[in-house]
Amino acid sequence: MAPYPQDPGAPDAPYLAFWRERHLCTLTTLRPDGSPHVVPVGVTYDPEARLARVITNKSSAKVAHVLAAGPEGARVAVCQVDGRRWATLEGRARVHTDPERVAEAVRRYAERYERTPGPNPARVVIEIELTRAMGRG
Repeated sequence: MAPYPQDPGAPDAPYLAFWRERHLCTLTTLRPDGSPHVVPVGVTYDPEARLARVITNKSSAKVAHVLAAGPEGARVAVCQVDGRRWATLEGRARVHTDPERVAEAVRRYAERYERTPGPNPARVVIEIELTRAMGRG
């Protein structure tokens, strides 16, 4: 994996491979007072669509933070670390409830994490339109 930055729509092969490995990630959102809220999440990366996706419950704090940013979305970052390797994706997040978008996010999560999440009628997807990718392998 080349040193950062990467083009989030055209990552090099090692960067993309790292995002296909099973790793717990973090999502950083901003609280209303501007302080960071960092939580563990599962993330999938779709460079062709320039999207990262996080499935979650619609009542979560991370969803509230993204919604509070308004229709333009919230600036967020997702990150994963494995020893000296790390990768960060940054962009603008929006919450989606559309069943097809949620199902696609669940499908990608099941593929990456090798387990299908159980049914959850309160599930939503946070889609992050990527503007920056960084990492070091």
